Amino acid sequence: MSHEILVQFVGFQSKESGREYAFEVREMSQEPREFKVTIDQDAFNTKLLKIQDGPDVCSARLRRELISTANRPTESHFHITHAELNDYREKHTPPKRSMFHRPKTEEY
Repeated sequence: MSHEILVQFVGFQSKESGREYAFEVREMSQEPREFKVTIDQDAFNTKLLKIQDGPDVCSARLRRELISTANRPTESHFHITHAELNDYREKHTPPKRSMFHRPKTEEY
């Protein structure tokens, strides 16, 4: 992905099947392009994903598409898979700790 590109989240729409997140991609001296990324509603209903994490997941997917196609994807609408949701959760969930866990203290 070029350094001269801006990916901007512009909003979402709730639909029966899920949430559709809209993004504008701007490059110098070109008209903005619109992309949409959808997450199935059951991802939120089954707590696979928190609603507030939707834009982050979708933005990451769009950026991967832009990188893999030199900023020129042939599609303008993408769909988040369960594998992508699982990957996101693994990367963003802090490790569980025992209630008896004590933070390490620095020794002087």
